[in-house]
Amino acid sequence: MNREQIGQWDFVIAAYALGIAVTLAMIAWSLIAMQRAEKRRDAVKRSLSEGTER
Repeated sequence: MNREQIGQWDFVIAAYALGIAVTLAMIAWSLIAMQRAEKRRDAVKRSLSEGTER
């Protein structure tokens, strides 16, 4: 495929592929961040509950 033969649909397909890839990456990043935040929250709850049992 020569440069002269690249049509508009190649750009449309590339844009959709990039959009889908970035969306999936953001979802994965958000899920990982949420899991880390939940672990931190659970650690704080545990430390607070251990402090009140004494």
